[in-house]
Amino acid sequence: MQSHQFIKYAFRIRTKLGVVVDNLMIHGRDEHEAQRKLRQVYHDCQIIECICHHGSVRVPVASFEEVANLIVR
Repeated sequence: MQSHQFIKYAFRIRTKLGVVVDNLMIHGRDEHEAQRKLRQVYHDCQIIECICHHGSVRVPVASFEEVANLIVR
């Protein structure tokens, strides 16, 4: 029997109405799954920040927009 490891992701988002919501904690096998679960609840939201909580270590996960901004500069 294979065990699935879930990781906690803390999201900071802007809802489609413009409200910023901090520290939305969502479990997922990876960031993609956590984002999918987030978007089921917050349709059309903008992800401002995602921090991966893997055990006691916090690892920032860059969004597509942040990576694109770094490339363009």
